[in-house]
Amino acid sequence: MAQPEEPRTPRDWTDEHVARWQPVLPDLDPVVEGAVTRMKKLSVHLRRVREQSLVDFDLERHEFDTLHKIAGRGGSAAPSELAQDLDLAPASVSGRLDALEKRGFVRRTQSTTDRRRVVVELTAAGHETWLGAMDVLGHEEYRLLGVLSPEERTLLNGMLRRVMIEAESTEPTRHW
Repeated sequence: MAQPEEPRTPRDWTDEHVARWQPVLPDLDPVVEGAVTRMKKLSVHLRRVREQSLVDFDLERHEFDTLHKIAGRGGSAAPSELAQDLDLAPASVSGRLDALEKRGFVRRTQSTTDRRRVVVELTAAGHETWLGAMDVLGHEEYRLLGVLSPEERTLLNGMLRRVMIEAESTEPTRHW
């Protein structure tokens, strides 16, 4: 009597990539190459989803970035704070705010505590547009990581943290 076949693990694009390169680079670690290539491809995939969400919500990248920084400060910020957050000159921030104000996404008002100070606030339309664009990416992130159990997601998060701590703590090593 024939033994039933074991179920095969589905293969992805990276499996073929690694198989193609192993004969060319015999010292290639297939696990390292697979993990790094998958992280790169995942990053590209999420970038595409984000860019499509910007198209869907009729936002330029710099508009979204500005709305995002304001939202991250509780929905209001001083232009100087935004310049710092966005790493831009104050004049560049002013131009962005002018455009966002024309679109009805932000409003500038005088501070109630210091009349010399201006406060930039998200309008309801600005908040709704920013949140809509964020939701598209958030749903995709949950869809992708939804294939993992909560424990696996926690484990993955911890492992990636360890990798990032190493990446952030040292200069890249040159082997050539």
